[in-house]
Amino acid sequence: MSGQLQEATLDIISHSSAQTQRMAMRLGGLLQGGELLLLDGQLGTGKTTFTQGLAQGLGISETISSPTFTLLKEYAGQPRPAVMPAGKLNVGPALYHFDLYRLDEPEEILDLGFDDYFYNDGSGVCVVEWAGKADGIWLPERLQIRMKIMSETKRGLLFMATGTRYCELLQQFQKNTYATASS
Repeated sequence: MSGQLQEATLDIISHSSAQTQRMAMRLGGLLQGGELLLLDGQLGTGKTTFTQGLAQGLGISETISSPTFTLLKEYAGQPRPAVMPAGKLNVGPALYHFDLYRLDEPEEILDLGFDDYFYNDGSGVCVVEWAGKADGIWLPERLQIRMKIMSETKRGLLFMATGTRYCELLQQFQKNTYATASS
């Protein structure tokens, strides 16, 4: 594989916002920090609902709301249950929740210094709503999730992993959710 990044997709239908949150919670439980998740879909597809579930999976109990007016909300990593040496806590990664809905130019992300989160910070998980507004700046290795409305309660979620790390993450997520991968 000369220069080619590994790719994988997974197509899932969620029948309720609660199911979307449960799915995202399972994915959040697999995240270690340093991941880039790009969410896209029209208004009302469940991007923030998905992020809320993801936060629960990371062990974050704060209320997650869309950072539409601030562009970024940070949530500190929380202790995760794990077998650790006496007196040591296993703290999960922080969540960096971006919302680019009000962004006019992709370069604004760079002007605001957000690229530090995407390119340098391995301690947190970056979740970006309306990621398509800045398509040209994302790292090639990432997990994209395209969401679409299928009915009042039903949503289609298309997971697209690029890069070995994200393909393995998607494979583990699939095992945990008993879904079937599309080829």
